[in-house]
Amino acid sequence: MSTSSTSSTSPEPAVSAADLPGYTPGIWAIDPVHSEIAFSVRHLGIANVRGRFDEFEGEIVLAENPLESSVTATIKIASVSTAHDQRDIHVRSEEFLHAEEFPEMTFRSTGIRPGNGDGFLADGELTVRGVTRPVTLDLELNGFTKGYEGRAVAGFSATTQISRKAFGVHGGTTGAALGDTIKITLEVEASQA
Repeated sequence: MSTSSTSSTSPEPAVSAADLPGYTPGIWAIDPVHSEIAFSVRHLGIANVRGRFDEFEGEIVLAENPLESSVTATIKIASVSTAHDQRDIHVRSEEFLHAEEFPEMTFRSTGIRPGNGDGFLADGELTVRGVTRPVTLDLELNGFTKGYEGRAVAGFSATTQISRKAFGVHGGTTGAALGDTIKITLEVEASQA
C-alpha cells in the first residue's frame, strides 16, 4: 500500500499556477457521468478481475497555490459492478465490502506534493469498512477546457494500490484465490461550481 512517508529532507520544488496552463482556482464538482472509479485484483495469480463503482460524488478545491489544493470523495459501495451479477452480490456481502453496514467508502486528501515529471502526489486517508488507512494517489492533471454552456471543465487521472486485507476485506473462502493488492484507477472530469 502506498503511504505518504518520504525519506528525502530536501525542500520540494516550487509549483506555481503559472506552470499549469489554464489552471483556475476554485471549487470543482466531480462529474460522475464523465468520470470512472475502476479497480482490478489478481485471480488465481494469473488473471485480473476488473470492476468499477457507478455511484460517487466529490469535490476538488484548487487553491491559488496548487500544493494547497484538496479533494474529497464519497463512493457508494452498493454501486459496485464487475459485469457479473452473482459476483457483485458477493463483493457487497460481509465477506468483502459489507455494503449493508458500511454503505460508503471515502477519501480525504491531507496534502499535495510534486510527483514525477509534471505529476503530483495526493496524500490522503481512505476509509473502507470503517477502517481508515493512509494512501497516496499518483495524480496527473490532464488540463482545462470549456464544456457545455461555456462552463470550465478540468480533467485528472490518478492511480494507487492498496492492500485489501489492511482494510479488513478478507473475502472468506473465495479470498484465498485473490491477490491482496487492489489496483485503483481514476479518470475524473470536474466542472467549476
